[in-house]
Amino acid sequence: MRLLIVDDEVDLSESLRRGLINEGFVVDVANDGVTGAWLAHENPYDVIVLDLMLPGKNGYTILKEIRAEKNWTPVLMLTAKDGEYDEADAFDLGADDYLTKPFSFMVLVARLRALMRRGAPERPVNITVGSLELDPTRHKVTRGDAVIELTAKEYVILQYLMQNADTVVSKLQIMDNAWDAAFEGSENIVEVYVGYLRKKIDVPFGLNTLQTVRGMGYRLVADTPAP
Repeated sequence: MRLLIVDDEVDLSESLRRGLINEGFVVDVANDGVTGAWLAHENPYDVIVLDLMLPGKNGYTILKEIRAEKNWTPVLMLTAKDGEYDEADAFDLGADDYLTKPFSFMVLVARLRALMRRGAPERPVNITVGSLELDPTRHKVTRGDAVIELTAKEYVILQYLMQNADTVVSKLQIMDNAWDAAFEGSENIVEVYVGYLRKKIDVPFGLNTLQTVRGMGYRLVADTPAP
């Protein structure tokens, strides 16, 4: 049971290290973000305990780098920041648990053991259509080396189209997937968002992958040069 603690409070880190060793853990400690990121990259851990506010490189950055490397080691965020947006951001970036300071040592141990029993979960597989790739874990869309910034609605529509690549989907099907039942607008809203998507995923790259099938709907295909 090997874990990594990345926290810049030296006294707290040492206290945790001693206590966790007594609980049967093998513990590595880093007191800055750069060292913590390097250790996480170089060594296999069962759990990583990661503070948010760190010198050199903050916890959000380290978490993003870990997940970008397809490293799914469970991460428990340990921080003095208790805002709901901070917690939401941590989970969005791929954290598995979140504990605010001050905390009970026994609660920490219980959560660590729970994460270890759960193990590194299998994460969503990226969806690829030609050079277009969607990463469900990080809500990130790229075409080649270019990152494509999408709104939440654009992302949901693109994900649905990519999941049904090479298949014609109707406006109604897109609406059922991207809007809730309370939406009372026209199906023409789909045309608007398809236009937004084309300007982001096709036009800058000289492609025509998000195609209109007249009278039927839309189809997303692999890289096709624009006429």
